[in-house]
Amino acid sequence: MIYTNLFGAPPPELASAAPDARQFSPLAPGAEDLTAQPPGALDNLAMLAPPGAIERRRALALALRALAPGAPFLALAPKDKGGGRLAKELEELGCACQQSAKRHHRLCAVAAEGDSAAIEAAIHAGAPRFSESLGLWTQPGVFSWDRIDPGSALLIRHLPDFSGRGADFGCGVGLISHRILASPKVKSLLMVDVDRRAVELCSRNVDDPRVAILWADVRALTVGPFDFIAMNPPFHEAGKETKELGRGFIASAAANLRPGGQCWLVANRHLPYEAALEQKFRSVAPIAAEGGYKVIEAIK
Repeated sequence: MIYTNLFGAPPPELASAAPDARQFSPLAPGAEDLTAQPPGALDNLAMLAPPGAIERRRALALALRALAPGAPFLALAPKDKGGGRLAKELEELGCACQQSAKRHHRLCAVAAEGDSAAIEAAIHAGAPRFSESLGLWTQPGVFSWDRIDPGSALLIRHLPDFSGRGADFGCGVGLISHRILASPKVKSLLMVDVDRRAVELCSRNVDDPRVAILWADVRALTVGPFDFIAMNPPFHEAGKETKELGRGFIASAAANLRPGGQCWLVANRHLPYEAALEQKFRSVAPIAAEGGYKVIEAIK
């Protein structure tokens, strides 16, 4: 069949989608919000299920709540990214599914139904919550949702007291932004993330009139010129490691900084970002290295 509703990007050879299919992934800027759909509102859905267990069960449950009874629902995932657990998780939500395997994915086809109590429990289990350890609102599925990742912690310890206009590229729940905003010389800060959930959490976590928050792909931004940009670029896309994400962040930082502006980034030590920085910036200097991570300052 041709699916008119999507969550994520199911491989087209596994799930045929209409050209104008509605998108519901929180990682697709501009997509609709599945949590806002009334029960029974959708007549079909194909989902590339998220890799995280709590996040995945919540997404499956949201889909089952939003689908009309008996509507076709196709959930799929790579076998090593949750696909092997899809059938059991759907069964726990009250659905029997027809399983198949193709192109290293597990596919589960369902006529939407389900146990309403189990569905609501899974939605609740993956909902936003306040983390005492982080001191911030967070949610399963958002980057480093239950801990301070070591890279960000290293960057936070070495950031200078910025001044002027700046941005936090890939802001997550706002940890790096809190450090930046501690400087009274910062006039404004744009927080940007591709994850709608992170953007919504930042609106709870950061209460500062100097801040604007944007749901967008950093790589497509034209919002400068800034005096400084701080970032912890992601290096996984669709569950696979890629250096192109970080290079895209670097290119965007260079395009959005004024001459003389500063870019501070942290990355895993094995990622070869120095060459990309040297192509775009007049000065590139190592600042710190610890525990498999490195902090670099680049001046445009």
